[in-house]
Amino acid sequence: MDISKLLGGGLGNKVITGISQRLNMEESETSSVVNAATPVILGMLKSNASSEGGAGSLLNALNQHNGNILDNISDFFNQQGTSEGKDILAHILGDKQTAVENQISRQTGVSKGKINNVMALLAPIIMGQIGKKVNLENISSGQGINELLGNIIEGSDGGNILGSIMDSVTGNKNKSGKGLGDMLGGILGKK
Repeated sequence: MDISKLLGGGLGNKVITGISQRLNMEESETSSVVNAATPVILGMLKSNASSEGGAGSLLNALNQHNGNILDNISDFFNQQGTSEGKDILAHILGDKQTAVENQISRQTGVSKGKINNVMALLAPIIMGQIGKKVNLENISSGQGINELLGNIIEGSDGGNILGSIMDSVTGNKNKSGKGLGDMLGGILGKK
């Protein structure tokens, strides 16, 4: 997924530049990791929100990530460490985090250590953007958050990336045209 589709062109470019400068990476490297990681983070958020308890937890978290981070993104990169993002990733990805990072590394050619740090900076930004959309659209139900995430994912061009990563993590080869839910179900061990 092109991050500019989620964040809007100008902000998406600021995110790529900010992460690159913060981590002393080439923008092309950062862009490839961000574009591979974004659909996975969104897909896992949607999977986590598929249960009533998961949707409630996500909506509570999004109240804290209400989009304020986007108001001054340069301050975020100058002041924010990666601990908040690492906590978000641990919650979203759980025990699949290492497998996801390994697959993104294989796909992009970027080292796993860099991927972990890029994703840790990216996660609060994604949460902020989703939180902003939740507030603007006054979403307060599990069905509402699932529809929002579904629309974001389906409106992206990240499905092939997501499928490829999920297939590698789960060991499945998704040749049958299964949907996102089936792929995420496989990674989470649900059917």
